[in-house]
Amino acid sequence: MEPLTLHFLHEQAGARFTEVGGREVAADYGDSEAEYRAAREAVALHDASYRETLRITGEDRASFLHGMVTQDVKGLAPGAAAYTAMITAKGAMVADARVLKREADLLLDMEPGQGAKVREFLEKYLISEDAELHEATGEWGLLRLLGPRTAEVLGAALGSPFEPLAANATRAAPLAGAQVLLVGHPSFEKHQVDLLVPRGALEAVWKALVQAGGAHGLKPLGFQALELLRVEAGVPRFGQDMVETTIPLEANLTHAISYNKGCYIGQEVIARATFRGHMNRKLAGLLLGEVEARPGTELRKGEKKVGWITSVVRSPVQGQRVALAYVHRDHLEPGTELTLAEGPTVKVAPLPFS
Repeated sequence: MEPLTLHFLHEQAGARFTEVGGREVAADYGDSEAEYRAAREAVALHDASYRETLRITGEDRASFLHGMVTQDVKGLAPGAAAYTAMITAKGAMVADARVLKREADLLLDMEPGQGAKVREFLEKYLISEDAELHEATGEWGLLRLLGPRTAEVLGAALGSPFEPLAANATRAAPLAGAQVLLVGHPSFEKHQVDLLVPRGALEAVWKALVQAGGAHGLKPLGFQALELLRVEAGVPRFGQDMVETTIPLEANLTHAISYNKGCYIGQEVIARATFRGHMNRKLAGLLLGEVEARPGTELRKGEKKVGWITSVVRSPVQGQRVALAYVHRDHLEPGTELTLAEGPTVKVAPLPFS
């Protein structure tokens, strides 16, 4: 397991640790409910430096990546970001990523454990293009601020008022003696801002944000509370709700797909599925009440298997356990009752939960 760069700081804050994708994460700091409330009502800081980064350089970097992913890379303005998927010729996912387009390179921000696989996938198709792939996880770390007081904390840390960032917009800024890249990223929480930080400056930037957040109720946010926010927002995570047999449209990833960009690996499968107008199954929400269920639990309608659960949390917003699950298209109507393999009945719900 690859340890967190800031392991000792999290340890001092009372963190308990776990592993995701072969990398250490701070699971919680002793009170996940308080961490969750801070993200909802004040501000919370999450160390996402366990995520992996790939850097692409060379004159053909944009055109090469453009042909490898579902998103329009060539059309991105320098300084913009976009969420994308990489798929095989059969339309199944290799991984998902956030692309950050900078003046001199492209950065791919990915889930832990995906970097080597993505690099191998890209290198297989890199033949004559002037593009070079660089492992950059050791160069960059990601910190994540969530909550309605995010702007106040960033303003205090930066020394000037923080102007909110649009989704997937970026802004470079000096912070704690380092040049960081701020990224608008409201997928889990509408005030969320990600900070891409040179790895050697993570400690200084983390401490500066903690100090700036003292007057605003900032708490460190563990992975468990982050997962709760993610599931309530209806956002699938690769490795949990998406795997290498998932087709992006099944996981509601239409926002990761450009339909005007031209050819890319797997485009024909996506085009056929879009033209047909439906997938056989889609990611949906489930209301479980007090029923305990685990990822992988089968869903049935009568004697027929119609889906399975991928993520389960207890939602403060819903006041009950909720889940993300793949459900057959004939049973996606909110309110539809399905039966777990063990017997209890649950109900289909629209996403997001919150």
